[in-house]
Amino acid sequence: MGITYLEQKKIFKLDTPNTTYLMEIVDAEGFLGHIYYGRRLEDAEGAEELLRTLEGPFTPETNSRDRSSFMDCFPWEYSSHGVGDFRESSVRVKDENGCSAVMLTYLSHEIYEGKRPLEGLPATFGKQDQVQTLEITCEDKCLGLRAVLSYSVFEDTDAIARSVRFENAGRQVLSLEKAMSCCLDMDNRNFDAITLHGSWARERRIERKPIGHGRFSVSTLRGETSHQEHCFLALAAPGANQDQGEVYGFHLVYSGNFLIQAEVNQFDSVRVVAGINPEDFCWRLGGGESFQTPEVILTYSAQGIGGMTNSLHKLYRNHLIRSPYLHKKRPILINNWEATYFDFDEKKLLDIAKESAALGIEMLVMDDGWFGNRYDDNRALGDWKVNEKKLKGGLGRLVEQVNALGMKFGIWFEPEMISEESALYRQHPDWALAVPGRKPTLSRNQYVLDISRREVRDCIMEQVFAVLHSANIEYVKWDMNRPLTDLGSAALPADRQGELYHRYVLGMYEMQERLVKEFPDLLLENCSGGGGRFDPGMLYYSPQIWCSDDTDAVERLAIQESTAMLYPLSAMGAHVSVCPNHTVGRNTPFETRGYVALAGTFGYELDITKLDEEDRAMVPRQTAMYHRFHDLVREGEYYRLSSWQENGSFDCFQVNGPDGKECLVFYTQVLNEPAKKSRIVRLKGLDAGARYRIRVVSMEGGDLIKDTGREASGEVLMYGGFRLERLWGDFRSRIFCLERI
Repeated sequence: MGITYLEQKKIFKLDTPNTTYLMEIVDAEGFLGHIYYGRRLEDAEGAEELLRTLEGPFTPETNSRDRSSFMDCFPWEYSSHGVGDFRESSVRVKDENGCSAVMLTYLSHEIYEGKRPLEGLPATFGKQDQVQTLEITCEDKCLGLRAVLSYSVFEDTDAIARSVRFENAGRQVLSLEKAMSCCLDMDNRNFDAITLHGSWARERRIERKPIGHGRFSVSTLRGETSHQEHCFLALAAPGANQDQGEVYGFHLVYSGNFLIQAEVNQFDSVRVVAGINPEDFCWRLGGGESFQTPEVILTYSAQGIGGMTNSLHKLYRNHLIRSPYLHKKRPILINNWEATYFDFDEKKLLDIAKESAALGIEMLVMDDGWFGNRYDDNRALGDWKVNEKKLKGGLGRLVEQVNALGMKFGIWFEPEMISEESALYRQHPDWALAVPGRKPTLSRNQYVLDISRREVRDCIMEQVFAVLHSANIEYVKWDMNRPLTDLGSAALPADRQGELYHRYVLGMYEMQERLVKEFPDLLLENCSGGGGRFDPGMLYYSPQIWCSDDTDAVERLAIQESTAMLYPLSAMGAHVSVCPNHTVGRNTPFETRGYVALAGTFGYELDITKLDEEDRAMVPRQTAMYHRFHDLVREGEYYRLSSWQENGSFDCFQVNGPDGKECLVFYTQVLNEPAKKSRIVRLKGLDAGARYRIRVVSMEGGDLIKDTGREASGEVLMYGGFRLERLWGDFRSRIFCLERI
């Protein structure tokens, strides 16, 4: 790891363990150009020729008559607007004259050990010996605008964290209409775009397609990172797969409207920009004021998609998740939502708790319906007071009884929303987002609170804190069940309404920061109608996020595979639920449901008092399986072996323990096929010179882990393969445990 400035050549060199990033200051005006991002270069001599400034149209100091041609083909480190570069701009600023041209050039730089936090925003972090940061200050002298381009590199992973801070050093008021977090220009290599698309209950499905001339983007205007498109884009060279080929990843650490776009121009160069979606965004920047963009994570892998995955997993584990639960075993919880929905009282909850405690489940989570007049989803959001008609004796009494069973207690909130039928709305109708004179748009029969306002945040958090202080509550599920519409704030003047989307996100971040500081030992799990706000920004506050409201084991194979391409397994909320599944009506074996849920945080989403004897008898073995293997799953290195999304038949992945002594192979046969031989998959990351004993996890009687009588060398398992026998029937699973002898 290291950042160096080669003063004689005016080149910045950023090195991670396996990659190098190069920039150069060219021309007397101080244009900052991007030279190279790829495999690590120990010697970068001659790399400056990659800028092509020695060929036409040359730099403006050599050929001022073709300045526009230069602007439109130079590989900018941060692109301008309105001055000749007709590709996607990184910034757009309107001055007091109504003009929007902006051109940022080099002013100064600073290199320092460590990394400064981003005010009001989640961001990666590290100790001084773990991370090094470069800040390049550029300016537009005409506007009095400065932009501080920040780059941080980490000693343990191939990632670069980038962001931009804008400062108005002049006297006029500027309107910042676009403020992207990064720009990257490079030659196109017939790249494919890899993105994650979806919808409610089928989040984050992998899609891969070639990009051509023009613009290809993923974005949202829903006010959340959304079920539909994810704040991620990768460019993959032709033929790049899990193990080989070049892949560039871009992942935004943000939880609101975003845009990530790749554009191929007439010279076959590709430009990627990433940041806050500029649509409906306008930030008023007075003299002396500043604006900080969210962070974007760049990663380059020469070892295919798997290399990108490994880098992101390391970065998020070591430099983003702050929770004390990061390296701790999470309690096995049971959530009452699919068991009871709104129809419960303290007796029903205690019946579930008693049965759960006897079977090894460690926490009861009370979901929606415990507060105000909340008997369905049409009322009471915003009235965060316990409904003692449902919970006689109050929350404290219920929690004491649950604790007496040896179980922890958790609770559900939806703090960002308000129901029209609520005491809060009757008192403060102006606290809901609304456009004056226009009837607001309902979704799930609820409105969105204007949490850009301090008084709104204070009111909600005071209610939440009062509930959490009233009893021994050790877990919170924070939900958000609708997108943002009717963007109008009664507290913002007309010339600041364009700030509302971003101020909303900042308000939500502040609320979550207050929560984790007030209750530092709390286990927080974020949720948004399932996986609608599963993004790196939320991981900064909660170590796990509810992956999807679809708990069907087969559907979860695809959802969890796509999520695990970017996020550690320990970040994925995953539960065992009943069949027929409440979302798709599919029947899958209880055993399979447990194996699939083990690839996440593991818990239950069902009425355990209604399980048949066969499934009930399996619960203690599943909880034992979790305790035996969760440390390995949480801390281990993830490898994708085969994808059901691609082959339509089976799913397989591997997790290697940190010490290399054990690994797990997760195998799910979705559909059986006649007259076919066994499947062969090549394992990864083993010790080629070692031998491995092959055992299998069993939900039947006797030992939890049973020997198969099979042994093989690491080199056979990796280079020859590992044989997976076909299982009888559909939707069958196995977990193999390989132990180094």
